[in-house]
Order: sequence, then C-alpha cells, then structure tokens
Amino acid sequence: MRVFITGASGHHGSLLVPELIAAGHQVTALARSDASAAAVAALGAEVRRGDLADLNGLREAAVESDGVIHVAVDRDRLQSGEVGAVVDADLGAVHTFAEALTGTDKPLVAASSLGAPGSLGRPLTEEDPALPGGPEHKGTLRARNEVEIFVVGLAEQGVRSSAVRLPPVSHSTQDRSGFLVQLIALAKQKGVSGYPGDGTNLWPAVHALDVASLFRLALENGPAGGRWHGVGEEGIPFREIAQGIGDRLGLPTRSVPADQVPPHFGFLAYPTRLNIPTSNLITRQTLGWEPVHPGLLAGLGNGHYFTTPVS
Repeated sequence: MRVFITGASGHHGSLLVPELIAAGHQVTALARSDASAAAVAALGAEVRRGDLADLNGLREAAVESDGVIHVAVDRDRLQSGEVGAVVDADLGAVHTFAEALTGTDKPLVAASSLGAPGSLGRPLTEEDPALPGGPEHKGTLRARNEVEIFVVGLAEQGVRSSAVRLPPVSHSTQDRSGFLVQLIALAKQKGVSGYPGDGTNLWPAVHALDVASLFRLALENGPAGGRWHGVGEEGIPFREIAQGIGDRLGLPTRSVPADQVPPHFGFLAYPTRLNIPTSNLITRQTLGWEPVHPGLLAGLGNGHYFTTPVS
C-alpha cells in the first residue's frame, strides 16, 4: 500500500514509518523543514516537502496514495495555548483529505485524544462518541473533538476512516517533548514532584511502539467509522506517576492544593487533572491488537527520561 503520512518526524510518526515499511508498505512523509526531511528519509520514507497549510499539496499527496495517516500536530502552538490555530490546521488538513478520498473506500486514520468524550465516571469505551466542541469551546482542548467527529463521519461518504485516541502519555526512548518529559522538567524546576489533590485521578498510558502497530492495523484492516483506543494501561493513579518521577530525581512528592494547580503546573494544569480510565477491549477484539511493550512506571526506570532536554 502507498501510504501518505503527516507528522512522520515526530514521536509517533518516527516509530510508525519503520512499522509500515517493515509490513511492506511504501511510505511518503510530509516534511516542513530540512531537518524533518533528513530524518524521515533516514527512516526509509520518500519525502514530500510542505506543511499542513499547503492544502493543494496535501490533496495531491492523498490522491496519489492508497491510504493516509494523519498524526501531525503543532506541539509548540498547543503548549503555548494557541489551541484555535492547532484545531484550524487540523481541520483544514482532514477536510482536504476528505476531498481527495471521498467515494474511494481508501483508509484515513487520524490521531485523536482520550479526553474527547469527557469524564464519564466509568472506563471510557470505543463506543463513547466525542462531545461536540461548539463555539463556546473555541480555544480549548475540547475544540479538538471536531477533528475526530469529522473524520469518523467520513465513513458515510465512502472513506474507510477511523480515529486512534491517544492517552496523555505515549512513552518510549524517542520521547523528546511529551507530557512525561514536561512533568520531569517541571519537577526539576519546582524542586518537588507534585500531583493534584489526592492524586487518585487515573491516567491511561501506552508505549509508543504499541501505538505504531495500532495505526498500522487500523490502516490495513480497520472498519469505517471506528474509534480505537491506543491504551496499554487502563489507568494509573497520577500520584504514582509523580512518585516515580520524584524517586528518580531524589525529590519529595507532594500534593498540590486545587487552588494552586494552575500556577504550579501552568499549561499542564488541565491534563494533570484528567481522570479517564479507559478500556481497549473493542480495539483488541476488532483489530487483533495486543500491547506488548513495558508500562509507564517501568518506562520511568529508563534513564532516557532523566537526561533528555525539553524540546
């Protein structure tokens, strides 16, 4: 299969490209810089220069492909709070892919997030739809739900579309800027590894190599309209994550009172309070996916996370 992928030089993309090539697929990767182009070429992908704003280029690449995987996200803008700009770029890309793929039955697999349906008081399942992110949510992470809703809806327009929902932490030795890296940097800065309240809120997590195999399976076999959960662990108490970070750094682990969470955690204040235990049962049963790589707390024992500068 000729596969076009966005975000190929990022954490997930850089592991996904070798996964696809090893499975016999030909990969063309979008690259917006010389550094990104060199990185994806070294992985064995054909390079297509451009970015998410180059809609004509995206359309042409999608038309020439047998399937598209969209994992690109402007992390710098996301972390600086420019969620609206991130969502606009995402929506522009998936609408363009839709124009190219409608009526073809070709696959389009897009990354989404597990925060989409909101807190349910029970484990989130693949059958739970994302809550619409209306005008009142513009500029918030909830607005990103519109990308998932649009992509899943393309199943009714002759696209074998699906969304892979990713947890707050996808960990691996290739992680350079994810939430785990940011939490470790914050603990170093503050001199304490903090957790919100009693720290019993649950974070699902996954090894990024398992995510790569999930995207490949969704591309190859995923039925149209699927929502897949890229989760290796259903939910880890945030306090245990903070404790693992504190132990590795030799720092105290402490509760951060509710009114101090925003100033203490900054842009991480929202995700640190997430409580989203998540099931992956339907994903495993439907796609035959089985996470096999080490869990998050084991990943904290990897020295990589405590020597990697935040990028």
